[in-house]
Amino acid sequence: MSNQLHNELKKEFQLERMILFSDAVFAIAITLLVIEIKIPELHDHITDKALLAALGDLIPKFLGFITSFALVGLYWTVHHRMFGYVTAYDRKILVLNLCFLFFIVLMPFSTGFYGEYSGKEFAAEQLKVPMTFYVLNYFFVGLFNYFMWRYISNPVHKLTEPPIDPLTLKLAKTRALVVPLTFLAMIPVAYLVNVVVAAFVPGFIPIAMKITKRIINRRYKHLHFSATR
Repeated sequence: MSNQLHNELKKEFQLERMILFSDAVFAIAITLLVIEIKIPELHDHITDKALLAALGDLIPKFLGFITSFALVGLYWTVHHRMFGYVTAYDRKILVLNLCFLFFIVLMPFSTGFYGEYSGKEFAAEQLKVPMTFYVLNYFFVGLFNYFMWRYISNPVHKLTEPPIDPLTLKLAKTRALVVPLTFLAMIPVAYLVNVVVAAFVPGFIPIAMKITKRIINRRYKHLHFSATR
């Protein structure tokens, strides 16, 4: 009995270590985002007008920072909710979590890279490589988030106790795919239409989320009603 209790406490401690480590990575990544925004350096005649103009040049970087801050924060809350269901762990969930965190840590660089080359001085060039790198970063974050939801919810692995509610799980897994696929849509828009137009594609994420939730809730209620008849 004492050995079983010891093993359970050890397992709980190891799971807690993984969660605390993940929280630390999120905290560092979200802090590093703002470091990519450099304070304007004016060496000639410094006036309020000149400072405002310099701040105006930083608007693309601020927009990238705000978007990335919101998404990193969103993924932290999702990660927090996900591991609220997890009561055990194995080697594969550790590896999946590390892969997920790898792309989280990459966000400050991809955001800075994209923000650096999306200003008005590069508008005429229609540079697509920075946006592609940025988009693929977010795509893989979302993809590994989906992989983790799918893995922990598989009853074969026995990582959640009790099992996750089917409707909650369906919503979580679908949302996990909506964000990366919406970001991925930026690439064809950038190459076929315009880089500037592509930058507005993530704005459709909240709309896509609401539509997805409504469809899933409607289908689930219909299935539940059919099953109880």
